[in-house]
Amino acid sequence: MKLTILGGGGFRVPLVYGALLGDHAEGRVTRVTLYDTDADRLTAVARVLAEQAAGIDDAPAVVATGDLDEALRGADFVFSAIRVGGLEGRAADERVALDEGVLGQETVGAGGIAYGLRTVPVATDLARRVARLAPDAWVINFTNPAGLVTEAMARHLGDRVIGICDSPVGLGRRIARVLGVDPDRAWIDYVGLNHLGWVRGLHVDGRDELPRLLADPALLGSFEEGRLFGADWLRSLGAVPNEYLHYYYFNREAVRAYQGAEQTRGAFLREQQEGFYARMKDPAAPPLATWDRTRAEREATYMSENRDVAGAGEREESDLDSGGYEQVALALMRAVARDERTSLILDVRNRGALPVLDEDAVIEVPCLVDANGARPVAVDPLPYHAVGLVTAVKAVERAVLEAAESGSRSAAVRAFALHPLVDSVSVARRLVEGYTRVHPGLGYLDRP
Repeated sequence: MKLTILGGGGFRVPLVYGALLGDHAEGRVTRVTLYDTDADRLTAVARVLAEQAAGIDDAPAVVATGDLDEALRGADFVFSAIRVGGLEGRAADERVALDEGVLGQETVGAGGIAYGLRTVPVATDLARRVARLAPDAWVINFTNPAGLVTEAMARHLGDRVIGICDSPVGLGRRIARVLGVDPDRAWIDYVGLNHLGWVRGLHVDGRDELPRLLADPALLGSFEEGRLFGADWLRSLGAVPNEYLHYYYFNREAVRAYQGAEQTRGAFLREQQEGFYARMKDPAAPPLATWDRTRAEREATYMSENRDVAGAGEREESDLDSGGYEQVALALMRAVARDERTSLILDVRNRGALPVLDEDAVIEVPCLVDANGARPVAVDPLPYHAVGLVTAVKAVERAVLEAAESGSRSAAVRAFALHPLVDSVSVARRLVEGYTRVHPGLGYLDRP
């Protein structure tokens, strides 16, 4: 099989390739095509992959190209892992929002909306190209904001685009580990949108083990989300939220922490990755070790401001290991390509699974996956507090899609104004003005 990675010069690509190296079954990926607009990034990542493959006779061949059409032709699977505007764009998203006193995180709040407005037009063009050049390919979307981008691409690719995120599986595994349960035997009752979901149950042999966790303060304090949200709040919810809900439940504290930080997350990652790619231009630099040190630092500092606000301390060693996106993606590919039926939490079109949203709304829920793709499993209704957040954020996503499709500035203002973490039409208008100043690509927002 041929796998194409759009954004093949990206920092996470070695995680994907490393996962492929462990797959020796019939029908495995034998060729990986890396596409990126930055030749230096492609060269750096290709060096890391070459060291990963050293001594492995059947390692997938790696081809790097800056020609998008060439990369897509003949692909069986396409991973979309692009970052429109780069980390410079992310840093600008964060700063514009924080200057207005609202959150600038890349997938949540004003920052997520700005990122979506930049990304959706590009992702839509990619979807059209895939439909034309590789109509039988399956697209696995890594690109953030993952739910929004997947929904944009689904308008052109239907169910052949599937979004993935490692947050739900990581949360489920942490809960299972705390409860002493084998995570591979557990059914995780998880429902919501990307970066806006809740674990409501963890079922093993027909028994829900989550009430045992919620009843034990010591257990609740022994894993990351328990420390992040606090035992009292989790018991009040009767569920364990995705870590990104910390931005909603503790919004004022998070905004203050990010405003007071020495630099934003985007600025930190920009400097870190610029340093990595600069070091990789030295032929004497050890590729894999250089990449792994950078990855470890990146993982250790993830959501550090939120953990500081909550007094949650450092991340657990087990949470710093790989096994997120790449393992979900590999399991998804195996299920589709080999008809190895499995269940995964994915971002897919609703199809009636969550009645509070329409059929085409992309949601994040457990899915049954086989050669026909991913089908969402019907889930129990959400409690009203979750309905409010899910429907409000979905309305924001739809306004972003409208703005990206029509060029409507008023739709963009509506997207910001309706978001629960912006809550001001005046601020929304200033955000649109601020983002169009720093991002020339948003010049398309010039219609009423």
